[in-house]
Amino acid sequence: MKIKVLNTKINSMFVVAITLATAMTLSFSSCRQTAQEKQDVTTVQTKSEPVISEQEVLDAQKKWGEGIVNIGKIYLEKGDYKTAASNHIDEYYGYNMGIVLFKPTLVFQKQFRIDKEGALSYFISENPSYVEDHGFAIKPWSNVRWESAGIKIIGNMAVAMGNYYFTPAKGGEDVKVEYSFAYTKDENGNLRIILHDSHLPYAPAEKH
Repeated sequence: MKIKVLNTKINSMFVVAITLATAMTLSFSSCRQTAQEKQDVTTVQTKSEPVISEQEVLDAQKKWGEGIVNIGKIYLEKGDYKTAASNHIDEYYGYNMGIVLFKPTLVFQKQFRIDKEGALSYFISENPSYVEDHGFAIKPWSNVRWESAGIKIIGNMAVAMGNYYFTPAKGGEDVKVEYSFAYTKDENGNLRIILHDSHLPYAPAEKH
């Protein structure tokens, strides 16, 4: 009789222990899941925080324009404009990070370029693979003026759109061009162009 009572007590204690262990496991799992959810939310919020400022984009645009003017100036002075153009691309574009989507203004046959060679040809010409290029940067220009329509920043990417105006160094009216640029920062914190898309404004046919 005593053995039966003892067994009953042991069984009861075992059931209680199992119940407590299960409850603790479920509670721990729930806490861990909640903590993971909070961590995931924090990660998402961190990724969406702006890394690039609007002023950085505006500064980069100004320097890009000054670089284009400088290439033309060196060309007029019969200096090494090819190296100047190559350095300009290295400084402002993200070819060291991968593909750059480059769609220059005055092209028709090979209008989409994804490597440095294609961009360099557009700026200074002299590449038999791009026979329609005439050297945009050696036109040359005396000034580049930017007219922003807006800048959108999401995390480590900024997209800018608007008009920029190129003043011919030899005189004449400014040339108005439409642009869309995308920027990102490299591992050193330098702003890099990863998309360059520009077009001449639409000119509707005259009605007669």
